[in-house]
Amino acid sequence: MSALDNLAALTGNVASIGYGLAAIGPGVGVGIIFGNGTQALARQPEAAGLIRTNQIMGFAFCEALALIGIVMGFVYPS
Repeated sequence: MSALDNLAALTGNVASIGYGLAAIGPGVGVGIIFGNGTQALARQPEAAGLIRTNQIMGFAFCEALALIGIVMGFVYPS
């Protein structure tokens, strides 16, 4: 096999590795959201409803980024 054949066989694996690396960002974001939300609830328990609402919205936005990343692997295949 030539180098070009090896590179052509590797494109699917590169897309999988790329998504795996791209999933780190939303994972860190979700951890920060819930970590800070827990601290906020400990400091001000009377604001639990507002804090929880903001946590859920932030979680949804972070997960939307992860879903967009996985869909792009199918939309623009290498």
